[in-house]
Amino acid sequence: MVEDAKMTDADEPKKTEEKTEEKEVKPPPTPPLEAAGLRLERLLGGSKAAEEASSSSSFYTNPAKVVRRWLTTSSGTAGSATLEDIGSAAVKLLETCPEVLSSFKKDEVEAMDTGAEDAADAKPEEPTFLTVAARPYEAWLISLAVRCFYKTAEYDKAYALAQKGIDMVSAQFEDSRIVSSVVSAFYPLLARLFRWRSLVLEHMPNSVVASLRPQMAQAYNMASLRRDADTQATLLNCMLRDLLHSSQIEQAQKLLANSTFPETASNNQLCRYLYYSGRIQALRLEYTSAFSNLSQSLRKSPKNTGMGFRITVQRLLVVVQLLMGEIPDRHIFYTEGMQKELDPYLRITQAVRQGDLAVFGKVVAEHAQRYKSDHTYTLISRLAHQVVKAGLRNLHLSYSRLSLQDVAERLGLPSAQSAELVVAKAVRDGVLDATIHHEEAYVQSHDLVDVYATQEPSEALHRRIAYCLTTHNDAVKGMRYPPDAYKKQLEASRGLRRRGRADDDEKEVDDSDLDDDLDDY
Repeated sequence: MVEDAKMTDADEPKKTEEKTEEKEVKPPPTPPLEAAGLRLERLLGGSKAAEEASSSSSFYTNPAKVVRRWLTTSSGTAGSATLEDIGSAAVKLLETCPEVLSSFKKDEVEAMDTGAEDAADAKPEEPTFLTVAARPYEAWLISLAVRCFYKTAEYDKAYALAQKGIDMVSAQFEDSRIVSSVVSAFYPLLARLFRWRSLVLEHMPNSVVASLRPQMAQAYNMASLRRDADTQATLLNCMLRDLLHSSQIEQAQKLLANSTFPETASNNQLCRYLYYSGRIQALRLEYTSAFSNLSQSLRKSPKNTGMGFRITVQRLLVVVQLLMGEIPDRHIFYTEGMQKELDPYLRITQAVRQGDLAVFGKVVAEHAQRYKSDHTYTLISRLAHQVVKAGLRNLHLSYSRLSLQDVAERLGLPSAQSAELVVAKAVRDGVLDATIHHEEAYVQSHDLVDVYATQEPSEALHRRIAYCLTTHNDAVKGMRYPPDAYKKQLEASRGLRRRGRADDDEKEVDDSDLDDDLDDY
């Protein structure tokens, strides 16, 4: 008996070990790219659960919106994807993927094939190929491959692959077998491919870029006709960026004037459009409109991400504000994450505020390369006139009468004649309220006029009210209104009314019964 007990005690740990081993055996985790593809298939209604659903049409209410949200949630997966991951996902989920595999090297394709064979050996189940989401998923993989080639500076391969992806998606629009509501799922993906191709073209010869401009204009017209807001907004921004990159400011202004930005476009594309519009207007001396567009772009840009874009907008906004004759607030230059990038612009702001041309020229010469790389050197070169204006204001506040020779020495001008011309222009522009005595060679300042007796306060108040109204309208447009949400409030109010009427009827019945009882009594 003792031996039997010992044997049973010895067998118990073996059984527990076997159970733990069985528990530890788990299926391998699904790779992120494959998981994203399966999720897209489920969202577009291609899964078994969707087929068993009673109303399958509900999945296709707005495929473009579904794909747009799916791209947002899959951005982390796309950022860490490699060519090997893209190839293995394509082999696993797509029956035919020549566009993706033909652009890779042979060793990469072989590695993907062996990986697919290992996966097939590990899971001898029926293949899980995508059905509804096959072509959208293929377009997404192509955009990821273009991104990989772009980061490794293989621009020829990236351009060829992006062009194949655009041709593939464009062919889907012409396929009559595809339901028109499902075609809208390609809109965000086509916009993504056009954007990557535009970035690749910046590193290609100018002849290639010039040859594709008519094609981009035609694609923009087609996107407008089929109400493709994603592609329309992306192509408009790409064309504006291309024209600015090639210094064709007048052509960019014509495109800006003869095109309309779609209202349903994404917030990121709207921020880019406002930035390009402000940059074009600043180069064309329309500083007020440029300041308004750049301010909106900075306000609408995401706060948690896109620091590089916000820095770019802030640089241009500071320069435009200086060209308008205003001095930016000091706290702008000490914003978290922007201090180092905005330091050259803080120096130029201080030089403009001092009103000394010598200091201004020294700062510009010291940071000239930085301003050229930021594409603000042309605008900063116009600030010399603002420096002179600031210096004249300081002299106007300090002296009631000053000789032109002293003005030239204080401002760093070459001669008294130059000072006289500068002062005359400032008086004509309304910067100074003074009189030039040519024979005596001096400037006589007038008494300061009460600002509140002029129209300037009312105009400033009007600008602030207009800004508040614009902000309110933008906030109302940006809010999300759930469908049929008002019906719940309406039903609730009707329910309260019915209850109130029922209570009134009960009270009337009780009062009538009481009257009958009193009559009987």
